[in-house]
Amino acid sequence: MPSLVFAVEVPTLEGMIEPNELVEFSSQVPGIIEQINVDRGDYVQREQVLAKLKSGVAEAAVNLAFARLEFSLRKAERNQELHRKQLISNHEKDEIETEVQLAQLELQKSQEFLKLRTIMSTTAGFVVERTGAAGEYVGEEPFLIVARIDPLNVEVVVPVEYFGAIKKGQYAQVVLEEPVGGTYKAKVVIVDHVIDAASGTFRVRLELPNQKLKLPAGLKCLVTF
Repeated sequence: MPSLVFAVEVPTLEGMIEPNELVEFSSQVPGIIEQINVDRGDYVQREQVLAKLKSGVAEAAVNLAFARLEFSLRKAERNQELHRKQLISNHEKDEIETEVQLAQLELQKSQEFLKLRTIMSTTAGFVVERTGAAGEYVGEEPFLIVARIDPLNVEVVVPVEYFGAIKKGQYAQVVLEEPVGGTYKAKVVIVDHVIDAASGTFRVRLELPNQKLKLPAGLKCLVTF
């Protein structure tokens, strides 16, 4: 079905500056928060440690698994000579080697479980909400929300009569409201192809670079395509 193209100029429209994404952080394993390293308003880097859960039991499990692996390796080393002298069977040798492999897997498993008790950021952005505190129980419910604001999203609601006049990839001029103000260049990244029948509109999203993080989300703006 051909797209509708109208020989009319799209007027300047109102838009809203929003974060590129809002990331909610919870814990993959339930536990008690030992420490939270960030607070609302803090900027966090990707892979920065946000919080840690109490991990005494998990650390003990790692130490135990490591000790078992060391014991299995020593046992396997001792039995190598016995096998060469044919004092133990191939079956016994295989059992000892299997014990080593199982001990290695158990150590890996306990180390991975310990890692889950450290919550790291998967994005760079600002903490916009913190509900947890040291000593509190945490599980699947988010206790931190981080907003990524580079780039920013510019959301615009466009009347249906201009459907087809705005193309993905084109650029537009964005004027921010005061007190921030300023005129910026943004790129159209999404043009919805589903019309809201009730309002007779469709949505367009633009991407606004914000490398220096000087522009906040939540501002109104005017967009000229």
